[in-house]
Amino acid sequence: MRIAVLGVDLGKNSCSVVGLDEGGKVVVRRRMRRETVIAFADKLPGCVIAMEACCGAHHMGRTLVGQGHEVRLMSPEYVRPYVKAQKNDDRDAEAIAEAATRPTMRFVTLKGEDQLDMQTLHRVRDRLVAERTSLMNQIRSILLERGHIVPQGRARLARRWPGCSTALRQCSARAWRCWWATCAPAGSRSTTGSAPSTANSPRQRRRTGTRADC
Repeated sequence: MRIAVLGVDLGKNSCSVVGLDEGGKVVVRRRMRRETVIAFADKLPGCVIAMEACCGAHHMGRTLVGQGHEVRLMSPEYVRPYVKAQKNDDRDAEAIAEAATRPTMRFVTLKGEDQLDMQTLHRVRDRLVAERTSLMNQIRSILLERGHIVPQGRARLARRWPGCSTALRQCSARAWRCWWATCAPAGSRSTTGSAPSTANSPRQRRRTGTRADC
């Protein structure tokens, strides 16, 4: 039994492994953990090991290349047409192994640690930019409810900020008083110095029939 192509369906903890011989017949079908896959591949002669280009594939691929194997990474969307019948981990691994044998298949270049570090920096920056944009849009919507129209863009919001900060502070103060009167824990209302007076507490409002200034 000689394995020519080994398809590995990577998971967070366990992986499905399917081995094909020279004729494309399935000769191995197992499920094992990530570290067990590396130990299993170390006992095999040099062969083609195919995986989807997903989380952890580049790290495992570099390890397998060091063992003398040829690693082929593919985009999951190119593997999907080769899945037979209903989708499961074993059929995914078989589809990965079969897709790796196609002469027209497009493979993903194995990335080194420096490339992955740069990719990580770009992804972190994109997340921070998205969070900043979300915050600016929320500020613009709050100001719009109070008659302050601010165009899109960080620079435009920064130029209009001196005139809008007062409205934001007034809005946040009213929201804080409303939240404190309705949602704050009962034990913390009497111990925090920034809390509203007890005349505006929920119990006092129920006695007098008044509502919170929200």
